[in-house]
Amino acid sequence: MFSKILIANRGEIACRVIKTARRLGVKTVAVYSDADAGAPHVLQADEAVALGGMTAAESYLKADLIIQAAKDTGAEAIHPGFGFLSENAGFARQVAAAGLVFIGPPPAAIDAMGDKIESKRLAKAAGVSTVPGSAEAITDPEEAVRIANEIGYPVMLKASAGGGGKGMRIAFDDAEAREGLIRAASEAKSSFGDDRVFVEKFVVEPRHIEIQVLADGHGNIVHLFERECSIQRRHQKVIEEAPSPFLDAETRASMGAQAVALAAAVGYQSAGTVEFIVGPNRDFYFLEMNTRLQVEHPVTEMITGLDLVEQMLRVAAGEKLAFGQDDLKIDGWAMECRLYAEDPARNFAPSIGRLTRYRPPEEVNGVRVDTGVAEGGEVSMYYDPMLAKLVTHGADRAAAIDRMRQALDRFQVAGIRHNLTFLAAVMGHARFRSGKISTAFIAEEFPDGFADDALAPARIDTLAPIVAARHAALREREAALGGPSAPTLAHAYAVLIGEERRDVTVDLASGDGGATVAMDGRFVRILGDLDPVSRMFDGEADDIALSVQITREGPGYRLIHGGVNLRALVLSPRAAELYALMPEKPEPDTSKFLLSPMPGLLKTVLVKAGDQVEPGQALAMVEAMKMENVLRAERSAIVATVDAEPGASLAADQIILTFAE
Repeated sequence: MFSKILIANRGEIACRVIKTARRLGVKTVAVYSDADAGAPHVLQADEAVALGGMTAAESYLKADLIIQAAKDTGAEAIHPGFGFLSENAGFARQVAAAGLVFIGPPPAAIDAMGDKIESKRLAKAAGVSTVPGSAEAITDPEEAVRIANEIGYPVMLKASAGGGGKGMRIAFDDAEAREGLIRAASEAKSSFGDDRVFVEKFVVEPRHIEIQVLADGHGNIVHLFERECSIQRRHQKVIEEAPSPFLDAETRASMGAQAVALAAAVGYQSAGTVEFIVGPNRDFYFLEMNTRLQVEHPVTEMITGLDLVEQMLRVAAGEKLAFGQDDLKIDGWAMECRLYAEDPARNFAPSIGRLTRYRPPEEVNGVRVDTGVAEGGEVSMYYDPMLAKLVTHGADRAAAIDRMRQALDRFQVAGIRHNLTFLAAVMGHARFRSGKISTAFIAEEFPDGFADDALAPARIDTLAPIVAARHAALREREAALGGPSAPTLAHAYAVLIGEERRDVTVDLASGDGGATVAMDGRFVRILGDLDPVSRMFDGEADDIALSVQITREGPGYRLIHGGVNLRALVLSPRAAELYALMPEKPEPDTSKFLLSPMPGLLKTVLVKAGDQVEPGQALAMVEAMKMENVLRAERSAIVATVDAEPGASLAADQIILTFAE
């Protein structure tokens, strides 16, 4: 085993590798950009080396600086994590040439599988099922249209060197095929320095299911079963689980055998993933092979009991696998949710800013948190928006989901917009719980994005008595400290949540730290800590265990639970009557502006003052966290002024265009 390794990455994956290395007694070296100075992975490593620069191109993609850092600190090997240089065969060769060990597959395997066109050809030769499509890269939009018509719409325009949802577009007609090729090529050029794109058939109602493989340098290869990664948005995974609720034993064995055959065909070593698209009849087709550790590897670890980072280190050190295929069994079910810095209400636009509060749930009872940020840290526009991965394990799928719902309710994040309530809503969605999912799940079930108050009506009867009891406890404390309220056993309130009102009476006289709340002619028994200073309520409401985040916000409260983020007011009945008479402030009219939906870089403006635009017409393109976002006209209008120039750094809601009245 190595005595010291360098981790050529950042964020949660760098912290993840450090965790295993520390357990094995291996010292670690972190590298960091100027934007990451003081980041958790820098603080957790035994040593850290500054690379300089703010962007990835100035730091984490600088192979020469990273290799020099390894040599200067006496590291024997480099773990690339995922993203950045992890699937760069040239980097792997440079590492070897410097006398260091690359903790990953041989460069030849990276070359073979890193090119989606070449990997498809090799997969076909190895007897792996492949999707119909172009055999070579396409540069001419008209050629893309010809191939699309030949294999039939819908089609996928996919960058050969792409990944993480970048450089991918779905087209349903000729116009979308033309634009999709241009956009996919541009995005891939920006993110990967390779603008080659190919066309393939898009499988209707597809599931994204992948097989984890593990191979050593002695000819031993196993698969560690499958992961279902179908819950995606913009081709980027959001929720993963293992095993898949869709596969039967026969399909699982067949997919596993094909994945192992492909790994053998390219002389693979280390951990890798063979991704498949699976149709409604369990027909499956090879998508690509990721020659690195996957983001979603924790769910495989949870159901197999293996540490994949440890296995990568052991294989790189020349050890044989200590187990065979027959030794591997599936134990229970695991679920993973990706916490993103994004705004679900704005079509999941990226969010940046300071984490004024960041408190993950405790890692006990089948709960695991892989994270690379900390409270007080800055979420910048330079890197991927993923902040953490929340993973749960249970005896079966329902248990893993229920544990995830509880853990999501306990995950406290403030200062930026995030997708925690969206993830909780998915966990509670009947279709998701049934397992009848596809890669179109989010688009079909949340076509207009997701609003934090979407599930409010279903949560109010649960939340109203809890917040009322907490408010009564606050008033009792104020009275005890000489505040304005007199102590009383019963508190009568009107609880206002959104458009709903609940009239309640709270009795705190139970003496057990709980309360009895009379509401709508029935009694709700609240058990748990009603400490008004705490931001969490962990307890029971009518014998149902639940967690609710309760934060003071002005004269009211902010409530987060079960997929909702709601503001509540707890008022006296008279104050509630007066509050109902207050006029509502109208929303500002922004229809005459094109606003940036997110912070980012304005790459292009496609119109000029005086132009007539029509619904659906592309007006501008904003790049945020390495994703290109095309902004389109919502109605017919004439452009009055162009208010921002290409190259400008935009804030959310900044005006790009103004339309004539």
